[in-house]
Amino acid sequence: MTNRLPPFDASRATPDQKAVLDEILSGPRGNLNGPFLGWIHSPELAQHAQRLGAFCRYKTGLSLRLSELAILVTASRWQAQAEWFIHYPIAIDAGVRAEDAEAIRLGQAPSFADADDALIYAFATELYDTKRVSDATYAKTVERFGHEVAINLVGLLGYYALVAMTLNVFGMRAQGQDSLPFAE
Repeated sequence: MTNRLPPFDASRATPDQKAVLDEILSGPRGNLNGPFLGWIHSPELAQHAQRLGAFCRYKTGLSLRLSELAILVTASRWQAQAEWFIHYPIAIDAGVRAEDAEAIRLGQAPSFADADDALIYAFATELYDTKRVSDATYAKTVERFGHEVAINLVGLLGYYALVAMTLNVFGMRAQGQDSLPFAE
């Protein structure tokens, strides 16, 4: 699939587009890899989405490992090529075991060594599979992480589903992506 959006020329960016790009580049991401050059065609959406994304990626109260695990579950469920390509190495560096990531990529349930990993996986997969989370999984999540983090986890999963949809609909690939983790 080729990118369905017209190329973005930063030299012709509107003031609103420049403001979004400047905020992204000066923030914790420091790059435009991912959905940002798609969203930039709608600068107001881009600004709101990238701010939500910065929160969901860095301020949910979850460790980086658990956040990245949730992102990998999302990327796999949506078969989002670029999302997986970008987040797989981050997840591995953050401590997600390669065998767990591979099982997730293949749509299989991993044999987690860590109870928190298993809980995040259970929460995410229940939400994606049933569009709900069971009382038991919800109670375990709140007991372990608290209500605020449980709310933030739902936000993280929703945000990365938006990212996946954007990347998939517009045929976007990650910078430097030369392979696809999912068949097309």
